[in-house]
Amino acid sequence: MPIHDRIAEAAGNAPGNGYAHAVTASGTLAFISGQVAIDENGLLVGQGDLAAQTRQCLRNLENVLRAGGAGWADVLRFNWYLTDVTEVQVVRDVRDEFVRPVLGDRPNPASSLIQVAGLFRPEFMIEVDAVAAIP
Repeated sequence: MPIHDRIAEAAGNAPGNGYAHAVTASGTLAFISGQVAIDENGLLVGQGDLAAQTRQCLRNLENVLRAGGAGWADVLRFNWYLTDVTEVQVVRDVRDEFVRPVLGDRPNPASSLIQVAGLFRPEFMIEVDAVAAIP
């Protein structure tokens, strides 16, 4: 039984472009820190490659979800921080590799996308944090 619902449509609003307008939840919320493209050895993955960096960010996020007893279906919200928002389609495509198999026809979690001048190390192109409802 799902512990949350996704509100995909809101009267008077244009449909969300690949995300839910809102998500409701019950249970314990996990606020997951920003994940960057660092592997388990602390090494950068995907120098200059946004798709590779996004995949590593999402692998790291998935590891945190799993450690908390959750999965992609439990993610309520993503916050995406990109150094170049013109590359957003790359991020969407990689996100969909991870979440579409789990969500099926349900909308993606609520999301915000923010362009930043830089991240804490200049080689990072993306950071993503999330909020999840722990079952």
